[in-house]
Amino acid sequence: MLEFVSGLAVGLTLLAIYRRRNDTKLKRLLYRLEDRQPLPTLGYDAQLASVIAERQSQTQKLNEQIKDFRRLLQYAPVGYLQVDEENRLLWCNQQAQKFLDIAHSDYDQPRLLLAIVRSYELDHLVERTRQTQEVCQARWTFNSISTDPSNYLERPAYPLQGYGLPISQGHVGIFLENRQEAVSLEQQRDRWISDVAHELKTPLTSIRLVAETLQSRVAPNLVSWVERLLKEVIRLSNLVDDVLNMSNLEQRQSELEDSAAINLVGLIHAAWQSIEPLAKLKKVDLDYQGPEEMMANVNASLMHRVFFNLMNNAVKYSPVAQSIQVRLSVAASRVSADSSQGILIEVIDAGVGLAEKDLPYVFDRFYRADPARSRKESLAESDGATEEPPPRSPQPISSQSTEIDELASSGSGLGLAIVRQIVASHQGRVEAQNYPETGGGWFKVWLPGKRLVSAAEPE
Repeated sequence: MLEFVSGLAVGLTLLAIYRRRNDTKLKRLLYRLEDRQPLPTLGYDAQLASVIAERQSQTQKLNEQIKDFRRLLQYAPVGYLQVDEENRLLWCNQQAQKFLDIAHSDYDQPRLLLAIVRSYELDHLVERTRQTQEVCQARWTFNSISTDPSNYLERPAYPLQGYGLPISQGHVGIFLENRQEAVSLEQQRDRWISDVAHELKTPLTSIRLVAETLQSRVAPNLVSWVERLLKEVIRLSNLVDDVLNMSNLEQRQSELEDSAAINLVGLIHAAWQSIEPLAKLKKVDLDYQGPEEMMANVNASLMHRVFFNLMNNAVKYSPVAQSIQVRLSVAASRVSADSSQGILIEVIDAGVGLAEKDLPYVFDRFYRADPARSRKESLAESDGATEEPPPRSPQPISSQSTEIDELASSGSGLGLAIVRQIVASHQGRVEAQNYPETGGGWFKVWLPGKRLVSAAEPE
């Protein structure tokens, strides 16, 4: 009997220890599953069962929300696809299947995106989004290529704009927008502008010849009117020339064939010599910083136009007696995703800078920044200016101020657009910012490293 009691006591003790350990484990599991404090009135197993039921209900609701979102995306007017951390396609909607020529069976099981869609640009957008963890954009024209030569079909090419969004766990979502309608409208607009410019060129040339003939034959009191007419005709002729240049550049979408090894330093100084007469009006100097020589495969006349337009723009908005900084260096390329070296050209002025609202649009054709920028510069150039208007007097300084004002207000609104077009034809990139130290405009041009031939070390 004593042995039975002893065994029963040992068994009950072991059972109590087991129950306590089990309750401790359930309590820890309950803490991990639920933030609220355990209820002492209920057992841990009952509380755990309640929490599991709640989590299952929440999971079911989340799954229903995911199905609703996918149903919305399935019939959205834009394409959407999602890849995992290994660049495997997880899901895409109908528009993405249409744009990228994807069959539904291609992503029944996760497969590598590049094996389904032969698009380097799309793969590059996904990788850039994952690396930067920011929303990235890219534009390209997708041409579907069949891997089966016996089943070749002519498929439409879609001009696409992609937006990459980083998602948790290394996943990336890509929205695709079909730009076919926008491209067609742009082409119609450009064709119409080009046709108008061609039609205007001949009558403007005739009007200019007539004005130049009349300049020496009219009465002295009418000479100023003829000169004014001649200036406006010249301005219109320059505008027409710029429009025609833009049209010619847009027709050369492929890589330039007439490029040659050119010294960029020499082009910079040659462009400055063309601007120097205007720069002397404002006593603006060139401050070049860079190597004594840098050879690059570029189109000499087009790159001369890039330097001329950028420095001419800097002279317009620079205060009197300041310097235009032009820097030439070899730096990490912003054209490609890798860290390869490229050519960096910087043009910095000491003006009032560009408004934040203007920065995204300064390279758009016919876009003119806030005229207040020019007015502020004109006020800054006047020594001893007060709120009262200055007295009228035919002093030389007044005519010089008039020339400066005309210089600041002149321009067709195509100079920076031409710069972007030329840089793009060289497979480069251009940006506009405000320089922190001077507060003025800061234009940066990147050219791909493959165009670099050689560069001398700066002293």
